[in-house]
Amino acid sequence: MDISDVNRTSAPQPRSTAEATDADRWHELISAVGSEIAMPLSAALERINALTTSGKIDRAGLRALRDEVEAARQAGMIAQQLARFASGRVHQSQERVALAEMLKTVLSQRARETTARGITIKPTLKAADVVVDPSLLFSLLNTMLDWSLVHARSQIEFAIDVKSWPAHARLTCRFSHRPADELDDGAVASTPAPQLDSLSWRMLEQTATTMGLLLARSVQGGDIALTLEFPRTTNDEMEGVSSIELEHGFALSTNSRPLAGSQVLVIASRREMRVRLRDAIRHMGLIVDLVASVEEAADFVHEGLPHAIIVEGILKGERLRQLRAEICAELPEFPFIEVVEEGSDFEMSSFGGTSSMGRVGRDAIESALPSVLMFELSRAL
Repeated sequence: MDISDVNRTSAPQPRSTAEATDADRWHELISAVGSEIAMPLSAALERINALTTSGKIDRAGLRALRDEVEAARQAGMIAQQLARFASGRVHQSQERVALAEMLKTVLSQRARETTARGITIKPTLKAADVVVDPSLLFSLLNTMLDWSLVHARSQIEFAIDVKSWPAHARLTCRFSHRPADELDDGAVASTPAPQLDSLSWRMLEQTATTMGLLLARSVQGGDIALTLEFPRTTNDEMEGVSSIELEHGFALSTNSRPLAGSQVLVIASRREMRVRLRDAIRHMGLIVDLVASVEEAADFVHEGLPHAIIVEGILKGERLRQLRAEICAELPEFPFIEVVEEGSDFEMSSFGGTSSMGRVGRDAIESALPSVLMFELSRAL
């Protein structure tokens, strides 16, 4: 059916209020996706046109071009994940997860990025176990940090506590998004700034809804408080959670493309190998960045760590060893996977220490790399 078919249709059937609200929400989302992709791409196109005319670009212009393209790509990735939620095909694995430990993992993983932005993180985390899909929780926490980093001025406070009644774990994120001198005589802002309702915020809302969590946001003056409440917080009795519903570990989360949105860096000197590695894991919903040398990889991770690195075996050497040692000094279980030049064998890394990494033979890239990568990413959580 095209637009003309719609126009020829007789009087539309009335929709319920809920249906209308849901349809309007998705229309707003589609509009937001178009805007957040088009704006940075338009700026990038203008920059490219200027480059074509002048024949040169300085380092600052090149960095701006990269940031604009990256912003458009990130918007596209969020749109894909929102479409997955809209399809209703997300199958969740209900598992017992240590909320504070997973948040610490996310914050450690992205410490370089927060430092590069001049943001300090202040965590006050009480131990609490919640029953959720671990992969969706991992994605939710990263999305919360994405959104906060865009708007925070200098510091982000994270707190985890447990309400007395009902006994629900609660995660709170607080930061200032406007300096005090921008407020009119200290007046309280009654409505959030429109830019707060970005695609990252939409993704945060949709993920929380899918997980059955309670999400609230308040804006007072220049301060923002975001609260997530977890109705399924474990206790000694584990009321309402049967042994069939609850699984310990991460293995059963694969049904929901568990680590969609995770960032993987591929280091390969040969273009055909970069393309092959990218295509082998394309279906996993990952953000895949490609570089041609260990030096480029070092520049990349200086600005922010990915969630895993896949490296072509022929690039092994002292420079890669130094890069890996530097990363593992921050995150000892950081996932590295080596693509061995010959063979169809594969192996997972061992737990503890930095001496072992996952390995996949060149002939087993398509068949084994996704499983090895899934294991390595899951192990790092």
